[in-house]
Amino acid sequence: MIACLLDDSALLALGTGYPALSGVIVDAAAGRAVLAVPALCLCAAEAQRPRIAEHIGMLPVDIEPLELSAAIPAGQLIGDGVDWRIAQAIAGALPSAVHPDGRVVLSVETARYQGTGIEPVNPRARG
Repeated sequence: MIACLLDDSALLALGTGYPALSGVIVDAAAGRAVLAVPALCLCAAEAQRPRIAEHIGMLPVDIEPLELSAAIPAGQLIGDGVDWRIAQAIAGALPSAVHPDGRVVLSVETARYQGTGIEPVNPRARG
């Protein structure tokens, strides 16, 4: 089973009905994937498209809160110059006790991750 994080750009693309992302949602509903949305990514998407958070909340995704364990590494990344919209996704993608192999970040704006050590997957890319 694959564990993925959806960043704000993926959420906005999902909101347009993009087929590859819709397929990921179907996989999550069928138990073939575990999807999570970092709270900061959801906030960034909501700022660009009001009420998208309500739509995302109805999908089979977990919203990862910005609790202390997420705020510290995300804050450090932001302090180092990382875009706040993706800081929590980067921190959540790194290997951890819960996800020893890390998690895949789905993003349609992969260039934002350059230099972070995270290689997001663009679901729009043809492979």
